[in-house]
Amino acid sequence: MNKSLLCRLLSIVAILIGASMTFSLPWALPVFGGDWKHEQSGFWGLIAAMFVCFGVGIVLRQLGRNGHGQLFQKEAMAVVGLSWVLATVLGALPYTFSGTHRTPTDRMTYVDAMFEAQSGFSTTGATVLTELQDPKLVPRCIMFWRSSTHFLGGLGIIVLFVAILGQGSAGKALMKAEMPGPSQSSAQARMQHTAWVLFLVYVGLNTLLTVLLMLENLSLFDALCHAFGTMATGGFSTYNASIGYFETRPDLYNASLIDYTITFFMFLAGTNFMLIYALVIFQPQRILADIEWRVYVSIILLVTVLVVAVGLYNHDFENSGMISPDPAAVAAADGTVIDEDASKQTVAKGLRYGMFQVVSIMTTTGFCTDNFDIWNSFGKGVMLVLMFIGGCAGSTGGGLKVIRHILFVKILGLEAEQSFHPSVVRPLRLGGSPVEDQALRKNILVYFGLIFLIFTTGWLFTISLEPDSTWTDNGHMAEHKLIDAASCVAATLNNIGPGYGVVGATKNYTHFQWYSKMLFIWLMMIGRLEIYVIVVLFVPSFWRSQ
Repeated sequence: MNKSLLCRLLSIVAILIGASMTFSLPWALPVFGGDWKHEQSGFWGLIAAMFVCFGVGIVLRQLGRNGHGQLFQKEAMAVVGLSWVLATVLGALPYTFSGTHRTPTDRMTYVDAMFEAQSGFSTTGATVLTELQDPKLVPRCIMFWRSSTHFLGGLGIIVLFVAILGQGSAGKALMKAEMPGPSQSSAQARMQHTAWVLFLVYVGLNTLLTVLLMLENLSLFDALCHAFGTMATGGFSTYNASIGYFETRPDLYNASLIDYTITFFMFLAGTNFMLIYALVIFQPQRILADIEWRVYVSIILLVTVLVVAVGLYNHDFENSGMISPDPAAVAAADGTVIDEDASKQTVAKGLRYGMFQVVSIMTTTGFCTDNFDIWNSFGKGVMLVLMFIGGCAGSTGGGLKVIRHILFVKILGLEAEQSFHPSVVRPLRLGGSPVEDQALRKNILVYFGLIFLIFTTGWLFTISLEPDSTWTDNGHMAEHKLIDAASCVAATLNNIGPGYGVVGATKNYTHFQWYSKMLFIWLMMIGRLEIYVIVVLFVPSFWRSQ
């Protein structure tokens, strides 16, 4: 292991994280809408965190001053894994130094801060903050830093690192270690070009969504934060009710238009960005020919129809929304009561809310417009299954990825056929073409096995060590612990955010014990980096062998 080279590259990551905090500072100033009385703690907390980041970067730079030579796969995996650990540790500092409160009476502990930082970088969107709209508890500039961690983590800290700073031949190894999905052929051909393409598509979509949301009457601050959360498939909002907040202010917002806009961009965020680039350069045949994208679209359409149909049958959408609208705002928007056809209104709401939540969970964004925790059992079950599917490879979406599920089904079919026709050997085909990688079949099966093992272990850890009081003290029944704990682990491992029960759409993770939060931090990191890059950090031979 070339530890000097490792330190040199990690120093750049530390400095990059510190530099990125500067973009949060202006939001503390009155000219950008900040109330200095409440923002000064956040402002100086960010300044202190920046100094620590730069200090760590300088120390690592000194330790790595002799770091030269080729970056092999092992060093690349170490850089990527340790970069995310470093980002979690350093990204937590603004919360800690600013004295941000997770509840009206409790400040965030450092474990809370690391949880929030990792949730942001991994684009999970799980939170321990209960009062987002009170600047006395959560300064506005800290809120922007929280959303900025989505922007940095959405495409990947290392992908941004390679795109902006280059790193020559080392960039190939770094991106190969971090890019999601089992197929990375496009990244291996022209790594620097691919990094720039992904970066420009990502920034372009963020910019476009920000402009559209501002045209829909959101402030620049809210538009940026929600664009970051959407395109990173993260789900951090600036409001307690998530996207459902806009429904409560019909005097200011067209909630339906906002919902459909964000739904469309979440769908784009779950699409392979190289396919979006193909559309930009007028090659639409590439996206239509891509089997993963076709399956991705098919799943969304099929599940949306099922969720809406069953939900309407069970009256799930009759009292939909995260919270009740403000009567005064409704009166200000209209002034008269219109007697509409209730059934038509319910169908329209069902389609809007059902589609939003399906796309939000499928792409692992985790935004909410409706409390899906009170839907019928079928709808809730489907949402749980979608957590384990995720977006396309090469997207910002988490989960196992659609391409892995396609390959898994094909492999099962081949294995079933071989069980009664041992002499028949058929190649694994994808989109009509044979897959040449002979190790892929084993890798896919091993990956699914590891996900099942990690999920089961995390679930058993949570139900065994997390006290029943986490449920009973917060208005839930301890009997729901098994299902709720399973949703906690699934939501963090697959980078979703909200789960069921105690961590449902209107709840959060603030009441969990510190050791459970530490487990969730590692699960979020494992899910974002797809297991191996994090697991190898705990293998002694990984550090010893040459």
